[in-house]
Amino acid sequence: MSHTLKILYVTCDSVERAENLCRTLVSERLIACGNIIPGVRSIYRYQGKIHEDSEAAVLMKTSAEKAPAAMKRITELHSYDIPAVEVWAVEDAPEPFRKWVLEETS
Repeated sequence: MSHTLKILYVTCDSVERAENLCRTLVSERLIACGNIIPGVRSIYRYQGKIHEDSEAAVLMKTSAEKAPAAMKRITELHSYDIPAVEVWAVEDAPEPFRKWVLEETS
């Protein structure tokens, strides 16, 4: 069962944008679930300057099959010029959860 599930990690500039992104991807069956973590503080270099911003992080559960399409869609919908989107392999998960994610993204 390993690697049949993926987690997409995404940062957004607000909880509202994160919610809208999750709602869209769930309704399009690209992800089964999105967990929004408010209050993330990001410090990064962009265009030669150091920035500090409050963001919301999102952990999205999807299938390995849908991960590329979900990543593409996130990039299309995202408010950032260069959205942070990472795909992480899930090594293992309980069978009922794995089955649920696969069903919800089929």
